[in-house]
Amino acid sequence: MSGTSVTWWGHSTMWLADSGVSLLTDPLLTDRLIHLRRMAGPTPVLDGAPDAVLLSHLHADHFHLPSLRAIPGEPLLIVPRGSVPLVAKGLGSAYARRCVELAPGEETTVGAIKVRAVEAAHDGGRGPWSRLRSAAMGFVVEGEARTWYGGDTGLFDGMSSLGPLDLALVPVGGWGPTLAAHGHLDPADGAEALRRVKAAWAVPVHYGTFWPAGLGRVRPHMFHDPGTEFARHAARTSPDTHVRVLAHGETLSFEPAT
Repeated sequence: MSGTSVTWWGHSTMWLADSGVSLLTDPLLTDRLIHLRRMAGPTPVLDGAPDAVLLSHLHADHFHLPSLRAIPGEPLLIVPRGSVPLVAKGLGSAYARRCVELAPGEETTVGAIKVRAVEAAHDGGRGPWSRLRSAAMGFVVEGEARTWYGGDTGLFDGMSSLGPLDLALVPVGGWGPTLAAHGHLDPADGAEALRRVKAAWAVPVHYGTFWPAGLGRVRPHMFHDPGTEFARHAARTSPDTHVRVLAHGETLSFEPAT
């Protein structure tokens, strides 16, 4: 069995295992965030302490301080450059000392793997109530496999330079009906992103988990359709890619192509 796997815990929270190293992306381990409620899948239950946590940008559904506090162990926190003051204020100096700040184009190592921050076309501010800003970013993880995690992003000109990949973790939705125009990919644009990065495997993420309270009954298709729509578009634009639409809590294990 391959030692390379990804488990999707909903939204952008994934457990990526490669070369004996475990990474956790944008952990959102709660069932409620301000006006958002977890409407699908179980509350994440981590298998243990990850070696590092990858945080793509400062928005609260990706950089959730209570979830960081709930993670066992003392993993590295790989964060956007300029965000350590947020960690220090919200979690304390012990967490701040574990931070590794990166900007797009910079990299670090975690055990046997290399983590490179890459461009993302998305607003990097904490929110309209905050002056704290940093560049939003995705990550390319290189170990036994070569994996791209997009964070939150729209299409951008340099996307083709990220490939070829073994695995693409492609955001294909959001938590509301109007987010596609604000630095997000919808299923069709997600398929175009996949075409550009040329991945052997792809998993759609960032959809169908959290939804504003009261709207789940109004737009129930938003919980299921983005992943299957992405797979349908990708079958046409990237026929050589294996697309796996994971259920919440489900794991994909795969053999890298190289």
